[in-house]
Amino acid sequence: MSSYPEARAMTETRNGLVATLVVVGLATLVPSVAAQTGGSSTTDGLIWGLNTELLAVAIPITILVEAILFYTVWRFRAAKSEGAKPTQENRRLEVTWTVTTAIVLLFVGVASYGVLAQDHVTDTGPSEDALEVDVIAEKYSWTFHYPEQNVTTMDTLVLPVDQEVRLNVTSTDWIHSFHVPDMGLKQDAFPGGSNHLTTEPTETGSYQLYCAEFCGVGHSSMLGTVEVKSQEGFQDWLDQQSE
Repeated sequence: MSSYPEARAMTETRNGLVATLVVVGLATLVPSVAAQTGGSSTTDGLIWGLNTELLAVAIPITILVEAILFYTVWRFRAAKSEGAKPTQENRRLEVTWTVTTAIVLLFVGVASYGVLAQDHVTDTGPSEDALEVDVIAEKYSWTFHYPEQNVTTMDTLVLPVDQEVRLNVTSTDWIHSFHVPDMGLKQDAFPGGSNHLTTEPTETGSYQLYCAEFCGVGHSSMLGTVEVKSQEGFQDWLDQQSE
């Protein structure tokens, strides 16, 4: 018969292997939610897809670790419980949890990079048919200029659905921040320079725009609206502005 230390070591090793298989299985079977998850924009879908992927791995690991913790506390709750001895060196167990941790970190790194490398999260330049809009921040209002259409609006950004858009964000005075939470959009506005956001609205509707950088006494009232219209509705709106 196996001695208690040997049986304990086998149990610990088995638990470690189970944890490893759980993580590997999740990393293999969890679908690419980032590519499938919907949202009000492609940017929003990518961000929430990544969150869903990470949660799909984190929740089972958390449940497993907490279950082991609660079992250990319950099993050895008495000060003189039989078998409550200091853990002995177990290289297999140490290798197992080191490999498990490496797999988890690798999965997080690969999944995060796969999203951060997307043009609609980290702007690397628009496509040829992208709609260009200059977003100009100043205390305490927003101005939107459509250079190709020669249209300028105040505090309401109108965009067409299902068309790539590139926002050139700048400021005329000091630092502001263009933030539309429901569309997953956020970019700082610096005076004398431009930052860029590329996205594609996927749902029509009205979305709240905030300044997310404290910019003075009127900061809380520096609000705006992003209206996403159908392709026909957007063209009708452009025609009205040109009249």
